[in-house]
Amino acid sequence: MTCCSIPCTDTSRFFSRLAALHRWRFRVFGFEKTQQQLLDGIQQAGIEAAELLEIGCGVGYLHQALLQAGARTATGVDLSDRMLVEARQLALKTGLGERTDYLQGDFVALVDTIPQADITIMDKVVCCYPEPERLLNAALDKTRRVLALTYPRDRLPVRLLVAIAAFFLKLFGSDFRPFVHDPAAIVHWITSRGFASQTRVTTPGWLTEIYLRTP
Repeated sequence: MTCCSIPCTDTSRFFSRLAALHRWRFRVFGFEKTQQQLLDGIQQAGIEAAELLEIGCGVGYLHQALLQAGARTATGVDLSDRMLVEARQLALKTGLGERTDYLQGDFVALVDTIPQADITIMDKVVCCYPEPERLLNAALDKTRRVLALTYPRDRLPVRLLVAIAAFFLKLFGSDFRPFVHDPAAIVHWITSRGFASQTRVTTPGWLTEIYLRTP
């Protein structure tokens, strides 16, 4: 996935506008249910001294919580510069500045410069890419042990909500579009790379999955 195939500028602008809202929502409500499912599944897989990679890391709450729970280091990648400003500020405030590194840009375009990680996290990221197989293969290339991700369920209500969101984004002049990709294809792409499902839980709109690399 490069900025030639996804409107990176509009995607960055869209999520940058949400940075302050994400901070406020977390302070008031804490982790979303899907995020808590991710944290629980990752911790069950084992995080002690793990090196983390979070693609689409946003303001950093997920990987920073795992650092506080025993992971060693984290690399966060995000298209939104404003999200990364928030993430860096939070890392410094909580004493995690020396254990975190942040890169702004398209993950697939940056992949050759990104180090391997024990655990890769993708919270609501696959739904932002029109070519999910390419994104997932790049992520798996960097993953030694655990892939943890959430993405939309392929259900009519979810597709309707995504279509409505796409309509209003187009109406307001944004080229960014969300997607509902085929979950069966996503599972196939991951398992064909030597990973096996450990955890699969759902909410009405989301799938949360944890995969472990098989011996």
